[in-house]
Amino acid sequence: MSTTASRRSSSKLEAVRTLLERPLASYQLVLGTTGLLLGLGLIMVLSASSVLALRVYGNSFEIFLRQAIFAVVGVTAMVIAMRIPLDRVRQLARPALFGVVLLIGLTFTPLGMEINGNRNWIPLFAGFNLQPSEFAKLAIVLWIADVYTRRHKYLGTARYVITPVVPIAGAVSALVVFQKDLGTAVILFAIIAGLLWIAGLPLKPMLAFGAGLVVILLFFVATAQHRVDRFMSFLNPMADPEKSGYQAIKAMMGFARGGFWGLGLGSSRQKWGALPEAHTDFILAVIGEELGLAGSLVVLALFGLLAYTGFRIAHRSRDRFARYLAAGITIWITTQAVINIGMVLGLLPVIGVPLPLISYGGSSMLATLAALGLLANCATTEPGAARALSTSRRAKARKKQRKVGR
Repeated sequence: MSTTASRRSSSKLEAVRTLLERPLASYQLVLGTTGLLLGLGLIMVLSASSVLALRVYGNSFEIFLRQAIFAVVGVTAMVIAMRIPLDRVRQLARPALFGVVLLIGLTFTPLGMEINGNRNWIPLFAGFNLQPSEFAKLAIVLWIADVYTRRHKYLGTARYVITPVVPIAGAVSALVVFQKDLGTAVILFAIIAGLLWIAGLPLKPMLAFGAGLVVILLFFVATAQHRVDRFMSFLNPMADPEKSGYQAIKAMMGFARGGFWGLGLGSSRQKWGALPEAHTDFILAVIGEELGLAGSLVVLALFGLLAYTGFRIAHRSRDRFARYLAAGITIWITTQAVINIGMVLGLLPVIGVPLPLISYGGSSMLATLAALGLLANCATTEPGAARALSTSRRAKARKKQRKVGR
């Protein structure tokens, strides 16, 4: 029996290896995981926001409909990003960074709007707002990937790795810090640090850079009382259960009530007002309560698969720009997911970071879907992928013509 089981296990592993060796495996994995996360996110936003939407707007579907609009626009942006030539993407790197800096600058003018203590919003129309710092993640990844592609021959020297990336990208991150959005700034710092490592920065300068970031972050935490309270509540949520530890405790209660299989979709009790930001930063707690540990593990597995795919693309791509771009996007989305999950589970301080593709938020949705479109685009630079994709599209076009002819 053990020999038979071993053979079956071996044959399954061989089948998985065969699938992964297909030219379009990475491309299809990006599209598949993105579709599953987006679909799950829309369902959970509807569930988590229905009570709040009914109380605020008189319509249980209002917040969900807004998210659905963002999803449609985001998928459109994703399709465009998948098809635009990477050479054209490189040409957009500098204008994108300049445009994002300009938009962030506008938040410090009377055009800017403050929400939950962060001045990082620009009002648009019909109650929709733009958060430029979300697009700063994508702009910084694009710009750094372009810089390192142009300087590839000189990246063996530390100063060429550090400049001008650290001064310029660091300045953009500092603008986000001055918006009082420390959560987004942490992700930007992680992107910069990750790409410095990918570019080959030696260990000692890397450790010095990391130590400097820790000092900067601790300084900004110490200079704001609400951040100090959040940090202390992370160490012991029960020390102040009615204020700074409230969200963490309610999130843990949601997971505890959910058990392994959950209470059932739509059956969360925390979303009735007990858990603040249930449909945004703490949506994973609602998933844990309604879909249980099983549903939460599915979310973790999907993000893990997306991270694996992104780094696989960066490793296998023959195009230098695609390598850096894929690595930067993967570092961004993985870091953001890890921070949000750790925050909701009480493993990290609460810093207000949404769960990519799952949490409610238009700017985050648009930026993330556009980035995943570029990641799928990068997947076509793997050996044989572009030819296989072209063949597949031609076959679909011929099949469609036959159907029209009938």
